[in-house]
Amino acid sequence: MKHLPHMTRLLRTGASFSLIALILLCLAWEGWLAPLRPEGSMLILKAVPLLLPLFGILRGKRYTYQWASMFILLYFTEGVVRAWSDEGLSAQLALLEVVLTLTFFICAIFYAKLTRNPHS
Repeated sequence: MKHLPHMTRLLRTGASFSLIALILLCLAWEGWLAPLRPEGSMLILKAVPLLLPLFGILRGKRYTYQWASMFILLYFTEGVVRAWSDEGLSAQLALLEVVLTLTFFICAIFYAKLTRNPHS
């Protein structure tokens, strides 16, 4: 398939962009945009686990895409719950979290599928 390298590059870019955007969203959301407490929230630390897959994603490591596609579902769940239960800006940020996690998930699973060994 001639378009395969272009597609995998596009999926890598989408996964990388959405993961970095999710890290920045978590920091901004809990740091100053809409923290649970006015002085900031310890929930800002939820950005730290997102650093675990970052370098593997940026380097195109298929195994990282595989496990990170399951790992990201924790953030999807948080986004859905907070979009439902929070109000105002926090609910909007939660919806953005849902969009970013879905983007990452879709890019990651298709990247893992397209880069698998055809002989396995």
